[in-house]
Amino acid sequence: MKCIMNPRPDIQEELIKPYKEMEDVYSLSCVVGDAMEREQVMRHDMKPKSINKKIIGPAITVKLTAGDIVDCLCVFEIARPGDVIVIDAFGETETSIWGGLMSGLARNAGIAGAVIDGSCRDTDEAKMLEFPITAKAAHTAYSGRKEPIAVNVPVCCGGVIVNPGDLIVADEIGVAVVPYNELEAVYKKARAQADLEIATREEILRGATVDELLAKFGRI
Repeated sequence: MKCIMNPRPDIQEELIKPYKEMEDVYSLSCVVGDAMEREQVMRHDMKPKSINKKIIGPAITVKLTAGDIVDCLCVFEIARPGDVIVIDAFGETETSIWGGLMSGLARNAGIAGAVIDGSCRDTDEAKMLEFPITAKAAHTAYSGRKEPIAVNVPVCCGGVIVNPGDLIVADEIGVAVVPYNELEAVYKKARAQADLEIATREEILRGATVDELLAKFGRI
């Protein structure tokens, strides 16, 4: 198998950590997406296919050939714990390119999750392993082996360009992609919105009316 391998980008973990500390925020992909004016949000059909667990971490990207079923084993040569494997499989839903054994290897490597613009399979095994997968589809079928496979190149996943090192924030609602060079600015906006929503939610649970909420927060 021909694998074009580029090195893992130099990622400052202190830029990633604040996002991980937001894991308990409701609708986190929405909050982060709103902070970017919803310009970096993947298509609606990119949804969890195994466990309902947030995926937050820097992208290790993989570009396949359309209809390829080759396992992207070479990613484990460079991926580090906390990374997210993002696969551009051309949105092909009839060819499954990620299965249970890959989920097991990824979990053992400390990978935070996989995001696949294409199809996965063996989702029952991924659930048993508690490994989160977000994908366009889940399907049994295979196609044929093709090449090459390219690692850590710009890819298109769910309609969004993802560069190596970009931050992935995925939950049961969707997937937001934060460009690496915008991490600090986007975090400040996302944290502010999350705090406002938390405060508003608490007032609602205490029985606040619409007029009271508008008077206190200026918005709902």
